Amino acid sequence: MRARQPRRPRPPLDEAALKELGLAYVARFATSRGKLADYLRRKLRERGWAGSSDPPVATIVEWAAEAGFIDDPAYALSRARSLGARGFGERRVTMALRAAGIEEDDGAAARNHARETADEAALRFARRKRIGPYAATPPDRKESDKALAAMLRAGHPFDLARRVLSLPADFDSDT
Repeated sequence: MRARQPRRPRPPLDEAALKELGLAYVARFATSRGKLADYLRRKLRERGWAGSSDPPVATIVEWAAEAGFIDDPAYALSRARSLGARGFGERRVTMALRAAGIEEDDGAAARNHARETADEAALRFARRKRIGPYAATPPDRKESDKALAAMLRAGHPFDLARRVLSLPADFDSDT
């Protein structure tokens, strides 16, 4: 068995290489301004900076946004729809947008969408977790508390979670 050769250290980044990394990232992933900036800063920490001035992270992010590679409002709405389809509530959507670096005004439509579809998302979550009207057997007190806690962690308001969990077993969500 041969001894493993140590990896050659990668050269520090210059402006062209940093811009190329940013372009490759936005080509591969739907992203936000904040996530792209975080990615570029992480690459700079890993490889270092070869330039004489500060790294142009903000300039590259703005270039990507102006070129149409990044659209924060569209990303936020897409993320809200995705989370809502999985049954998550408005609070969870807001947390995801904050983590992605979406500013308040760019995420307004996404939060409105989450607010408007809150009932459907809560029912979808209950169906997915088999709680409330979708439970196989009536829950005892401990199971009810656990179901309520799960709904709250999923970002649903307390009153909506209680309403969904108190629906009868023969509840039909299509009517």
